[in-house]
Amino acid sequence: MASLNSLSILILDDEKLVRDELGEFLVDPNFSVLKAGSPSEAFDLMSANEIDIAIVDVNLPEMSGLDVLEKVKKEYPEIEVIMISGYSEMDSVIHSMRLGASDFFTKPFRLRDVESAIERTKKFIHLNKSLIEVKRNYSIISEEFYKAMGYEIIGESPQMKNLINIIGKVAKTDNTSVLITGESGTGKELVARAIHYLSSRKENCFYAVNCSAIPESLFESEFFGHTKGAFTGAVDAKVGWFEAANKGTLFLDEIGDMQLNLQTKFLRVLEDRKIMKVGSNVEIPFDTRIIAATNQDIDRLHSEKGFRLDLYHRISSFIIQLEPLRNRKEDIPLLLDYFVKYFNRMMGKNISEIDGAVIRRLLEYEFPGNVRELKNMVERAVIICDTNRLNSSHFQLSSLKDDNRKSNRVSDENLDLERVEMNCIKKALERSNNNKSRAAGLLNITWQSLDRRIKKYKIEI
Repeated sequence: MASLNSLSILILDDEKLVRDELGEFLVDPNFSVLKAGSPSEAFDLMSANEIDIAIVDVNLPEMSGLDVLEKVKKEYPEIEVIMISGYSEMDSVIHSMRLGASDFFTKPFRLRDVESAIERTKKFIHLNKSLIEVKRNYSIISEEFYKAMGYEIIGESPQMKNLINIIGKVAKTDNTSVLITGESGTGKELVARAIHYLSSRKENCFYAVNCSAIPESLFESEFFGHTKGAFTGAVDAKVGWFEAANKGTLFLDEIGDMQLNLQTKFLRVLEDRKIMKVGSNVEIPFDTRIIAATNQDIDRLHSEKGFRLDLYHRISSFIIQLEPLRNRKEDIPLLLDYFVKYFNRMMGKNISEIDGAVIRRLLEYEFPGNVRELKNMVERAVIICDTNRLNSSHFQLSSLKDDNRKSNRVSDENLDLERVEMNCIKKALERSNNNKSRAAGLLNITWQSLDRRIKKYKIEI
């Protein structure tokens, strides 16, 4: 592919006059222009050259422009396609956008229409190349992480880079207890597993326990184990979780939900580093690293006498706070791409494209369920998608705006999405001196889309 400042453009039109006129419009030291009068000639040029943008007429000999578009997106998905249409061919334009065209302009065209379409497409190419560059130059997770765990922690945001660095450091401290805090769905167990598999304990067991699911009557039996015949129903001896995780890591999820009277028993075991099975009077020492996690505010729980302060200090030698997805939205495109590929493998699908509108809407959404919610969204979308391209209909994105309005997590200025959108449009018009084409380019939307929004919000220009 060409660099971000230099683009190779192919013009496909059976009218020589149109090809020459467009070629003159695109005379620019940053553009390399190729011309073709037929689809066969165009595909010969594509196979021999690296093309960034193809400008394709709807009406062509040999095959229609829509068929050309479909073939290009299948064989050369990295090429962005701009369609040329007549005013009477708007149905074809709509169809072309669904097939993956990045933009269009109509005949007879004006220079500013062509320039606007090229500029919008350049921004899309820039975004795609930036993502590719990120994946190439910044490992989503270090090679060491991937080899150790067999799966990935996804993120390019400063918060995720810092998290990966912290995980690597705390993993080297073999016995330090770690408390991971963060909202539900932020990946607390994934971080705990990363710490374990990067530590010297990686050859031993990682045992995960949901503290909110342990009834008081089974607490000692589950954590410490029991001997055969220790109580009614104890037909066999049982190994407790501390013993099972010996030399390894015991992950205590949702520790903030542990009952207060059970916290006392738990604290004593952590201090003594010994357990005694139910029905036995023999103490068994253990060497287990404790990693705990909670989505609750431990300080608040303590103030409300719901959590022991001494236990909090015992489990929180090192605290890791996970950021919610809404605070690191630059990670959403990477996560989206990762989950699509993951579910492709799981379901035997071959989805290779994601409509730009999907990414824009997801970036607007607050994700109260964090990464887990995004994963569930993608799983549903992949299930119902019958083509190689995900679009808005697969994601039920029409409900996202309403969900955002219902969410308690609003911006500092307490603005809803429509007001944010209206303000962005006003700023773009102001910067472009009310030139709709330039404003649309700044917003990375079509002129028609901008015009509809101006009318919708009754913006005076």
